[in-house]
Amino acid sequence: MPIIGGVDVLLVTIAVVSPSQTYLATSCAIAGSLLGSLILFAIARKGGEVLLEKYISHGRGKKLHDWFERYGLITVFVPAISPLPMPMKIPVFCAGALEVRWSYFIAIVLLSRTIRYIALASLGAHFGTETFAYLKHHALFVIIVITGLAVLSVVLLRILDSTKRDSSGEAKAGL
Repeated sequence: MPIIGGVDVLLVTIAVVSPSQTYLATSCAIAGSLLGSLILFAIARKGGEVLLEKYISHGRGKKLHDWFERYGLITVFVPAISPLPMPMKIPVFCAGALEVRWSYFIAIVLLSRTIRYIALASLGAHFGTETFAYLKHHALFVIIVITGLAVLSVVLLRILDSTKRDSSGEAKAGL
């Protein structure tokens, strides 16, 4: 059972107590987060749309669905990278139920968790037990950086998608 912020606290603690184990702990945190997200994503792809339909027709569910339709994987990226405790299961489930490409989903989760956990481990090694106080004190800066990274990721995904569409269009035109 996941504990909100549990991995973050554990990773910072390892960086403070046993710096030589920081890279291994960071790698394990990234792999574990990706694996857990992929399991939920796969479950949602198998039958999540039916379950999702029940909740997206009105109220908060509709707002979340509209948000996901408009902003796509940003809704996964932001909670995955944010050091603030944000729920990630709902956006991951929506991504699976709405049949987001596996490659895009993996790229977003891997990128966001890698940035998050490396940053937390580095901050833990540098600031020690004051890491979370530092993040709280610099919350505006953290939010600006996260927003910038999210926008950059969306732009890169759109460029990649556009490049793939252009190359498949050229291949069809050549036939």
